[in-house]
Amino acid sequence: MIEMKADNDKFATENAELAELDATGRVAWAWERFGEGLVLSTSFGLQSAVMLHLVREVSEEIPILFVDTGYLFPETYQYAELLREKLGIEPKVYSATISPLYQQIRYGRLWEEGAEGMEKYNLINKVEPMQRALKELGAAAWLAGLRREQSASRAERTFIEEQNGVAKIYPILDWDDKTTYKYLPDNDLPYHPLEGKGFDSVGDWHSTKKVADAGSSEKTRNAGHQRECGLHEDLPEGYGFDI
Repeated sequence: MIEMKADNDKFATENAELAELDATGRVAWAWERFGEGLVLSTSFGLQSAVMLHLVREVSEEIPILFVDTGYLFPETYQYAELLREKLGIEPKVYSATISPLYQQIRYGRLWEEGAEGMEKYNLINKVEPMQRALKELGAAAWLAGLRREQSASRAERTFIEEQNGVAKIYPILDWDDKTTYKYLPDNDLPYHPLEGKGFDSVGDWHSTKKVADAGSSEKTRNAGHQRECGLHEDLPEGYGFDI
């Protein structure tokens, strides 16, 4: 098992090693080192089939986490079921501790309350469920499908880094759009039903915009306030949930 290091600069050796491997090799590398402490997260978004397939090629024992906000596009739930059946996966589903309807009664429509409301929404519906999932599963390392080409906020990521005490590993970090989307037909994987409909990323229906409507890829998610929802960032200072 690899020793966790608090300073990402100290992952230089591991990053150099991962840079020499292909995506499947990077997943295998992570499985060899972290074993039962390794998990994969999926959103069942536009490119999610890639990571699900890569991981299944290495091991069927790696748990798959799916944070369900209850506000995903209907097409995303349809895609999730299609991939579940095709790949033989059984994602472990985590959601907020308070239902979507009760949230609206208690807080209103948070995604319409500016940047602060969007941040609170994401903490309740995405960050807290993911942190709970990682803790319950005893995760030491987390596989995710981030790519540098996706946004400016991801351009400087490295293949392995530490986030909130857990190692984050990005097997397709250096893939471009062409490589990513070509992987699907090459491996007999279906496209998301919203592929080709103007979206470059698909999250919750209420805060995801088409690129043409948003003006740029950086503003297509989280009602245009920021690209990241908090799942792939360090926890905010004073992190905690009072809901």
